[in-house]
Amino acid sequence: MSILSGSRRKAAIAFIMVTAVLDIVAMGIIIPVLPPLIEEFAGSNAEAGWINGVFVALWAGMQFVASPIIGSLSDQHGRRPVILLSTLGLAADYVLMALAPNLWWLALGRIIAGITSSSFTTVFAYMADITAPEERARGYGLIGAAFSAGFVAGPLLGGVLGEISPRAPFWFAAGMSGIAFLYGLFVLPESLAPAKRMTFSWKRANPFGAMMLLRSHPELSGLAVVTFLLHFSHHVFSAVFVLYAGYRFGWHAWEVGTLLALVGLLDMTVQGVLVGPMVKRFGDRATMVFGLFGGAIGIAWMGLAPTGVMFTLAMLPNALWGLAMPTLQSLMTQRVSESEQGQLQGANMSVASIAGVVSPLFFGAVYAFTLREGSWLPYPGASFLIASLVLLGAALLGWAVARQANRRAGQVLP
Repeated sequence: MSILSGSRRKAAIAFIMVTAVLDIVAMGIIIPVLPPLIEEFAGSNAEAGWINGVFVALWAGMQFVASPIIGSLSDQHGRRPVILLSTLGLAADYVLMALAPNLWWLALGRIIAGITSSSFTTVFAYMADITAPEERARGYGLIGAAFSAGFVAGPLLGGVLGEISPRAPFWFAAGMSGIAFLYGLFVLPESLAPAKRMTFSWKRANPFGAMMLLRSHPELSGLAVVTFLLHFSHHVFSAVFVLYAGYRFGWHAWEVGTLLALVGLLDMTVQGVLVGPMVKRFGDRATMVFGLFGGAIGIAWMGLAPTGVMFTLAMLPNALWGLAMPTLQSLMTQRVSESEQGQLQGANMSVASIAGVVSPLFFGAVYAFTLREGSWLPYPGASFLIASLVLLGAALLGWAVARQANRRAGQVLP
C-alpha cells in the first residue's frame, strides 16, 4: 500500500487537493483572457479560432512528450519533487506570458505550460499510492472536485482581473503557482515508499513505450480509446468556447468567467458528492457510461441553444460527464501494479494529449470555417454538435467494454 497511513494519509489527501486547487486556480484565471488576447494579436475572431486551436495543440503536444517521462521519473524519485518542480515552472511560465509582446511569445508560453502541467499525472499517481483500489474512484472524484473548485475561483478572478487589464490575470496566476510551490515545499509529504520505486527506463518513459502498458489487458485498451474520445470532445471548450460565447451572445471576460465558474461549481458537486454514492450503488462501469451519455446530451444542447440563457442551462446535463473521468481512472488503475501507477498515468496523459493535439486543431478549423463568407456550413455551433456525437460514441464504446468485461467474469449485462 503506502508509506502513509491513518491520520497522515488523510492529511496527505488534503495536502494534494490544496496543491491541485492552487494550480488549477492559476490555470483557470487565464482562460477568459487568453483567447481575446490572441484575437487582439490576430486581428479577427475567425483567425483567432484556428490560432487558439494551434496553441492548445502545442500545449497538448508537449504533454504527450513529457507526461510519460514525468510519470516514470516520479516512479523512481517519488511524487513530491516532481510536483514541486512543476509548480515552480508554471510560475515562471505565467510571468513569460504576462510579458508576451506577440503571438510567438504566447506560443512559447503554451509550450512551457504543456511541459510543466504534465505533472498532473503525478497527482493521480499520488492518490493511487495512498488509497486502496476499491477507494480510488472516490479519491479521483475528490481530485476532480479540487480541480473543479479551482475552475470556480479561477475564471471568476480572471474575468474580474481581465476587465482591469488583459495582462493582470497572468501576473496573478504566477503568484498562485508560487504559493502552490511554497505550500508543497513545506507541507506536502512523499507518498511512494522507496521499496516500491521503479528504475527509470526510456523504453517505458517515451510516449509510445508508456502506452504499451495499455495493451497489457484487453479492457485497458478499450478504456484507453474511451479516454481519447472523452478528451477529444472536451477540447471543444478550450478551442472555441470563449470565442463562440463572445461571437454568438456578445459576452466579455466577466460573463465568460462567471459561466466557467458555474461549470466548475457543477463539476465539483458531481465529482465531489455524486461519484462516491453512485459508484457504491451502481458500480464504476455503469456510472461511467451514464456520465458520458449525460455529457453528450449537454454539449449538443449547447450547440443548439438559441439564447445565452439556454446555453447556460445546458451546463446542467453537461456536468454529468464529471462522473466519467474518475470512474474511468479507477477501472484502469485496478488492472496494473502499484509500481506501474506512474507509468499508467503517464500513458493516460499521452492518450489525452494526442486528443489534445488533434481536437483543438479540428474544432478550431471547423469554427473558423463556419464563419467564413460563403461557407457551406454557416453554423458556428457545429463544433459542439460534432463533439456531442464523439462523446456519444465514447458512451457506446464504454458500454461495450463493460459488457465484454462482465461476460468475461460470467455476468452478462441485460
